Amino acid sequence: MLPLLLLCATALPLAARAAIPAPEEAARMARFVLHACDWGALATLSTQEGLRGRPFANIFSLSDGPPGPHGGSGVPYLYLTDMEISVQDLEINSNASLTVSLAQTPYCRKHKYDPQNPLCAHIIFCGTIVKVNDSEVGLAKKALFTRHPEMESWPKDHNWFFAKFNITNIWVLDYFGGLKIVTPEEYYSVKP
Repeated sequence: MLPLLLLCATALPLAARAAIPAPEEAARMARFVLHACDWGALATLSTQEGLRGRPFANIFSLSDGPPGPHGGSGVPYLYLTDMEISVQDLEINSNASLTVSLAQTPYCRKHKYDPQNPLCAHIIFCGTIVKVNDSEVGLAKKALFTRHPEMESWPKDHNWFFAKFNITNIWVLDYFGGLKIVTPEEYYSVKP
């Protein structure tokens, strides 16, 4: 009987950490949702003929760290090539927004939440995309290649590089009543 009690006592904190944050914990919710997601919609201002100056959204794989309850840094890392149309936009104007949603996880399906339902939490980040410096390449590589192992075999002649989303603004929609604003300082100071 004692081993079963120990097993239950050990499993409880893991289950509690994996639980979705309460609506009052907007910064923690933002970290939770980003870490739960493997991809997001990145919107740029298009530089392409016929679309110049218009919003242009595209899907990108991302990661803030290896999967699991302790892997997230909160920094959205991306693996990019100058051949990609949105990256060409970013070379002219690095401002972008990134949306991630629990709709891509089993959570919303399990609760029968439509992706547009506020209870199917989504986060909107605004900021800039920058190449990571040499000291951060190892972190970005580990974050991305543990979640997206296929990336390692992508064609080398595409000149892939690691980038990150420098967050300046955060909006959280995870409950009824409208968006919640979270500062980057609040976001990075909480544990996911």
